[in-house]
Amino acid sequence: MANEEKSVKELEAKYNEQVLLRRRKLAELQKQGKDPFDVYKVNRTHTSKEVKDNYDTLEGTEVTVAGRLMSKRVQGKAGFSDVHDRYGKIQLYIRIDDVGEEKLKEYKTFDIGDFISVTGRVFKTKTEEISLHITDFQLISKSLKPLPEKWHGLKDPDLRYRQREVDLVMNADVRDVFMKRTAIIRYIREFLDNRGYLEVETPILSPIAGGAAARPFTTHHNALDINMYLRIATELYLKRLIVGGFEKVYDMGKNFRNEGIDIRHNPEFTMIELYEAYADYNDMMEIMENLAAYVCQKIHGTTKIDYQGTEIDFTPPWRRLTMIDAVKEYAGIDFNQIASDEEAQKIASEKHLQFKKEIKDCTKADILNALFEEYVEDKLIQPTFLCDYPVEISPLTKKKRGNPAFTERFEGFIYGRELCNAYSELNDPIVQRERFTQQSKERELGDDEAYVIDEEFMNALEIGMPPTGGLGIGVDRLIMLLTNSFSIRDVLLFPTMKPTQN
Repeated sequence: MANEEKSVKELEAKYNEQVLLRRRKLAELQKQGKDPFDVYKVNRTHTSKEVKDNYDTLEGTEVTVAGRLMSKRVQGKAGFSDVHDRYGKIQLYIRIDDVGEEKLKEYKTFDIGDFISVTGRVFKTKTEEISLHITDFQLISKSLKPLPEKWHGLKDPDLRYRQREVDLVMNADVRDVFMKRTAIIRYIREFLDNRGYLEVETPILSPIAGGAAARPFTTHHNALDINMYLRIATELYLKRLIVGGFEKVYDMGKNFRNEGIDIRHNPEFTMIELYEAYADYNDMMEIMENLAAYVCQKIHGTTKIDYQGTEIDFTPPWRRLTMIDAVKEYAGIDFNQIASDEEAQKIASEKHLQFKKEIKDCTKADILNALFEEYVEDKLIQPTFLCDYPVEISPLTKKKRGNPAFTERFEGFIYGRELCNAYSELNDPIVQRERFTQQSKERELGDDEAYVIDEEFMNALEIGMPPTGGLGIGVDRLIMLLTNSFSIRDVLLFPTMKPTQN
């Protein structure tokens, strides 16, 4: 332990020494009238990628690139360096005969992490690496803190998430994840736009937290003197647009839920909800499986991926499995044979299932869902639609045709994780009010995530909503799969973090 403490102190001393040295260099530059922070614009002619992609036409031509200096091997009268920009890196070659003794001396003072602009002739080295033969350069921003040591990089996950900018500088695979994230979101929009969907924006602040069973973040509007809530879902607003005649709509943006943080959950996350008039949950299954396959094909050139060492096949059609059949298959309990709540409660006690309320207050539906979560969910590795949820836990969903104890609802699961949720939407305002009233009773029994009545939404239903299919997709979770990322924090540029102590 003593040796470890000594090593840490030595590293801290070395780090502080480097910070001090860099500040001294800056002060000297400013004294010479060469303040890098006085540079306002750089006349860059090419990116690193453009130089490499167009070598045949650019060979021997003078170009100007700009980026962060990430390596420097300059000794004596010549040497090589690497500068990185958004698109990659390019090698630089500098020698005293081209820039002069004073300029070479200046170049040698640059630190790893500094931003420079470089003008030079495009050429290939003896090893066939496309490079720039420097004729001029300028320091355009000074890095006052050293980057992590090259070979060890930024490894501590907590520090990586807190200092994402450094993580992006040091780790090319991290940059790749977020480049793919942007592409995935673009392809989701492309898929829906090609199907005639209209992208809309719905409020983030609302007087009621509706559309999902979740605990909201609360804030206060001073001018109106009312409490408001960050949205937990966009569902109710989007259905009102269906009422208004927008037959295919979607909203992709941030939702906020005041819940715990783990590898699948962040209080602020990206969701897409889409609604289509004259459709049902079977149509939503077709859209979901084809959307996922389309995006996967665009990103990877195939509908099969490796996720954490397991091959996942997005190829449609996905498996369809009812909740009753799933619990029978994986838990060995046939709920078709359970006649009463009391019988189900006995099973719940035997299985030691946990609920937010007393077991004596639980229904067959509550216990069936709990058995699914306990025994089935983590077994659904390949893409699977888990269908036909009980009415009691699906208050916004139409009853199952031919089986009114259940609803036309499904959730999509991959690698044991929920990816999406969809309904044949309930459009009967009388039944909807009854369902909301039952949810109010659930809140009285201690479920603070139960639905609340939204009278403006109820008014819209009474005006009339056509038969509608609706689908919600966890965009971050889809991105996790398509980038082989274990934690949701790995696909969020700035995940929610507990503040550090000053």
